[in-house]
Amino acid sequence: MTRPNILVIQADQMTALCLSAYGKPYAITPNIDKMAENGTTFTNGYCNNPVCGPSRASMMTGRLPSDVGVFDNGAEFLPSEPTYAHYLRKLGYKTTLSGKMHFVGPDQLHGFEERLTTDIYPSDFAWTMDWDKTDDAYAPSVMSLLSVVESGHCERNLQLDYDEEVFIAARKELYDHARSSDERPFMLHVSFTQPHNPFVAGRKYWDMYEGRDIPEPEVPFIPYEDRDPWSQRYFMTIRQDEFDITPKQLENSRRAYFAMVTHIDELVGGLIETLESIGQLDNTFVFLVSDHGEMLGERGMWFKFNPYESSLRVPMIMQGPGVKAGHKEEALASLVDLMPTFADIANGGTFDGYVSPVDGRSLLERPDPNSLENRVFIESTGESLYGPAFIMIEGRKKLVYTRTDPKMFFDMDADPLELDNLAEAPEHQDQINRMFTAMMERWDEEALEVRIRASQKKRMFVHDAMKHGRFPTWDFGPEYDPGKVYVRGGTEPSTTATKQRGRFPYVPVTPPQFPRGAKK
Repeated sequence: MTRPNILVIQADQMTALCLSAYGKPYAITPNIDKMAENGTTFTNGYCNNPVCGPSRASMMTGRLPSDVGVFDNGAEFLPSEPTYAHYLRKLGYKTTLSGKMHFVGPDQLHGFEERLTTDIYPSDFAWTMDWDKTDDAYAPSVMSLLSVVESGHCERNLQLDYDEEVFIAARKELYDHARSSDERPFMLHVSFTQPHNPFVAGRKYWDMYEGRDIPEPEVPFIPYEDRDPWSQRYFMTIRQDEFDITPKQLENSRRAYFAMVTHIDELVGGLIETLESIGQLDNTFVFLVSDHGEMLGERGMWFKFNPYESSLRVPMIMQGPGVKAGHKEEALASLVDLMPTFADIANGGTFDGYVSPVDGRSLLERPDPNSLENRVFIESTGESLYGPAFIMIEGRKKLVYTRTDPKMFFDMDADPLELDNLAEAPEHQDQINRMFTAMMERWDEEALEVRIRASQKKRMFVHDAMKHGRFPTWDFGPEYDPGKVYVRGGTEPSTTATKQRGRFPYVPVTPPQFPRGAKK
């Protein structure tokens, strides 16, 4: 049997908690719904750090981001770290990336044989966090609520431009695979930038929500003085003190977000349709994931960077050969599980050739939801903090700890909206103590903080030094030779034959019935 292909479709900042597949039918998503019908939905899927760069590093390496030194969106992802793209290349796959991955540093490939587009965000140290700035919580990327205040629709913006480019390049790559003589299976990672803020949707998708009920947040605005310390710092990080969000702005931002999700859903459908048209749908594992979630006004909070479910929960849907159709898998899963899943698929069974420790567990084998192995480790090492924060989820219990704040502990079965902090409840102390011990065994808190602060200082110094004189960038531009795509040279004996090679399905050249020069 031909080895299966792997297609990963990744959204940016898409919370699972707006999708029908997760019991929240807020966004119009017929193609994602169909994926869930044809495959397995991991109903408790989490990111391992609720911010783009670190989350993507964990997904690619199968390790927590602090283990590979990607602490924030300005931290270098070292080229010496093995990724699933490296492992799959060793296993005989062609690995290709189309879209954003938030790589910081001179290596903009990290094992991918080919990258079809540039990125959309900085690849240098510009977004390095500084924990010494304690007077006023801040974000180096200068986040604000303008994304909410100015939310709505547009005819065109940067996000639409980028996602269209990513989709077209990815679709062409699938057709190029079908037209190629390369017999290797493919691993194609397609990474879009929507529904990341700003909350501005294309008019087509915005209009699909005309007259449709836009549900309000399940947890209304919580005043600053009633928030936990982490959320109070985050309030200042996103400059929430500068605006009072009106009900109409809240509605517009949520409508635009759902509309962007619908746009991504359309692109998901287009990629799956392309797989079908090249005859590879039944031989391809398709994954839908996001790097983290989006608060979208829950608790009066926006974006990510915090320990609540809307920020941490991500869609994780898998369809492919042998995958249970219509199955809801309740065992905990997280993005570090993707790398070992890909390796097992590519290896045709359990892969044991890792050269670095791996935190993830293959999605093809899930723990008993009732066992102590059913747990996820999450960390936050950037904005709104002055030391590393640790989150552990065990079953439906969540423990949150950072040294500057009181612990938080939630029973998400009894309290799915996380309104009742049970950290001081006597009946939960045994579990809290056991989970905290597991946290401290997993992380060396003091040593990690020393590493992070040292990294911040070095990166800020280097970035500042690079501003003096010429400022070279670690940019990436995809290789493109039109002479190899179209008829741009005179060396081809026949433009018709050249065009023929680009036709799919391929049609052999028909010899002339009455060739010139033939003997009569």
